[in-house]
Amino acid sequence: MGFKLKRSRALTCFCSILISLLVLGGTAWHQPALAGFFDDFGIKDELELGRKFDLMVKTQMPLVEDPEVKFYVRALVDKLVAVLPPQPFDFKTDVLLHNSMNAFAVPGGYVFVHTGLIMQLDHESELAGVLAHELAHVTQRHIAHRIDRSRYTTLASVLGALAGAFMGGHGGGALAVGSMAAGQSAMLNYSRLDETEADQIGLQYLVAAGFNPRGLVGSFEKIRKQQWLSGISVPEYLSTHPDVGTRVNEINARVQALPAKIRNRKEHDAAFNRAKTLLWGRYGTPAQAAQYFSKTPNEPLSLMGQAMLASRRHQISEAKKLFGKAITAAPRESLILREAGIFYYSIGDPQAESLLLAALKLNPRDFMALFFHARLLDDDGRHSEAQKLYRSILQIYPTDSEVHQYLGVSLGKSQQPFDGWLHLAYSALYKNDMHRATELSRKLKEQAKTPEEKKAVKTFKEKLRERRAVTEK
Repeated sequence: MGFKLKRSRALTCFCSILISLLVLGGTAWHQPALAGFFDDFGIKDELELGRKFDLMVKTQMPLVEDPEVKFYVRALVDKLVAVLPPQPFDFKTDVLLHNSMNAFAVPGGYVFVHTGLIMQLDHESELAGVLAHELAHVTQRHIAHRIDRSRYTTLASVLGALAGAFMGGHGGGALAVGSMAAGQSAMLNYSRLDETEADQIGLQYLVAAGFNPRGLVGSFEKIRKQQWLSGISVPEYLSTHPDVGTRVNEINARVQALPAKIRNRKEHDAAFNRAKTLLWGRYGTPAQAAQYFSKTPNEPLSLMGQAMLASRRHQISEAKKLFGKAITAAPRESLILREAGIFYYSIGDPQAESLLLAALKLNPRDFMALFFHARLLDDDGRHSEAQKLYRSILQIYPTDSEVHQYLGVSLGKSQQPFDGWLHLAYSALYKNDMHRATELSRKLKEQAKTPEEKKAVKTFKEKLRERRAVTEK
């Protein structure tokens, strides 16, 4: 449930699988040549392409499912989407565990943000600036128009081209500000006119949504600076293209032309800093995380982050002391209570339950706290209560392998073998363990007796078939 990431293959494997799709001419994902499909690439086609690409990303990249991060990014995108002209699709967001300062959006309205971008920026307006630029590429249908003018004839070929463009190279590609990596999928490369249009329209979206417009300039500058200082992976286009400096100057000139009350809007970074602190505490390298937290060592969230870091280093006494300080400093901060509860659960301390319940009272939508509370109930033999909580989490996170795993085991303990095996099968499926998922599919078929059970097996097989198409060469 986000606490343990869904482990998947490396980024390079993601690209190699898609290259295989191209080489095989789509045999792994059979799709006949559709001249009309690509001669007139419409909204319906764009939606289907986005859905397939989204599935590919999720089967090959580790996702961050922590609701504190996931809901924050979704809310930020929603705030920008609210000021867009009417769109033919709903925008969806995911956060990928990757240290590059990247974000990207693909046809159909699928938006992906890398953890490295959140962790390295300083203000919410900067993250919003990158996202506004990406949304502008989607609303102007830059990729869709290029596909429409291309010679791609199968869905597999255009998916492979998109993967090369957005996910190619060393994890850079088009990601941070929508610019395509040179030499990757040349037919889909954004032109300078595309980039200029996305800069200008993205700035309009940023302003209309109420953010400080300096965020767009700040994000560009920080991405370039981080590459120079630390070698963090950034898009090749941004680091090498001779007109990047000109683009930054042009955006800055547009910002300076805005009224002072817009230029000087106050930054609202509370939610941004919560997500950022959580990411540094959980995923930052120990040395870099320690340096980050040393900037504000006595602030409550920073104390929480330091406690998380101490726990990762197996410094149990230090973690207890730091969590205690954090709770004393902010006794009604649900995130601190939750992380303390998770820590105490991990060491078998009975304080865990009261801390998790306190966190849930303050934030009932914290499904991470709910997950660990369910595990506590299961450990205590209260399987029926635990299962109810697991199922409520799956209503929001239906593809979380860890929740399916714990629910499956709990159902087995409650003498509900078919349902237990079904959730274990889904756990294997969403871990992309196709061999295990296939074995369990056969077991389910043998055990299915009622019409409902047979229908559940059929549904599972359909999902297994779709996932296998993008995970196996």
